Amino acid sequence: MRVMVIVKASKASEAGEIPSQQLLTEMGNYNEELVKAGIMQAGDGLHPSSKGVRVRFAGKERTVIDGPFAETKELIAGYWIWNVKSMDEAIAWLKKCPNPHDDEADVEIRPIFGPEDFGEAFTPELREQEADIRAQTLGLGSIRFEATDDRTIAGLSRSYTAETRTGIPAQWTSFSSHLGKVPGQIDAMAYGVCSNFQPPCNFDYLTGVEVPAGASLPADFASITLPGRRYVVFTHAGHVSELPQTIDTIWSKWTPDCGLPIAKAPCFERYTPEFNPHTGGGGMELWVPLDV
Repeated sequence: MRVMVIVKASKASEAGEIPSQQLLTEMGNYNEELVKAGIMQAGDGLHPSSKGVRVRFAGKERTVIDGPFAETKELIAGYWIWNVKSMDEAIAWLKKCPNPHDDEADVEIRPIFGPEDFGEAFTPELREQEADIRAQTLGLGSIRFEATDDRTIAGLSRSYTAETRTGIPAQWTSFSSHLGKVPGQIDAMAYGVCSNFQPPCNFDYLTGVEVPAGASLPADFASITLPGRRYVVFTHAGHVSELPQTIDTIWSKWTPDCGLPIAKAPCFERYTPEFNPHTGGGGMELWVPLDV
């Protein structure tokens, strides 16, 4: 579950007083602990309300009200966004926090709504819209949804870990001489299929092309059949060397809170004819399987 941890304002924070070096150091160390534990997703301190404004809504009227605002105890001086297993875990982490003010301070924990909280009102179409918006806010671009039939991918397969996955480009180099020459190759698409994933980051990776089921293949080739299913498709707009960062963003930031049922099944990269191996750009897609 995700929670917002809200640091309430104080007279000092509303006066614009800067925290001491000691408090900044303690907060920096605390934030580092949160990051290492995989808890913290975002967090910032806020300027006093004298630098803010409010917009009051009354029917079709909009009125801008300049700060400062009087009710200090109800104002916010800073916040975190945490990803925790439970409210008890959030409370335990908050108890470790340095006092954000020199005097008494109130820090509030509020659960953030997730797709599961809206029940049937949150239709599959709305879930997909929300997942698309989340992808765009993470810099992944707009997503699309595709349904496929069974397909067989054949080529060279290797096993990797987080440390050795830097060897994947060399695997592509080895496979490139086979492109267009694989017996029964169906089209000009090339695939990088990730399967047999085991935590923390062990997986098999196959560089290949689509072939008919049961095709006669070279002795050093492996094949994998991808059952027909529905996928989320991301378009990678950067250089091919930046693909690992995009993959990490999808799996570490998008999938945990996307609100869609992600299948425990192979995912793959697809390189269309628009991919230019000389410039390393264009025609790159990442297909994530859905459990629907």
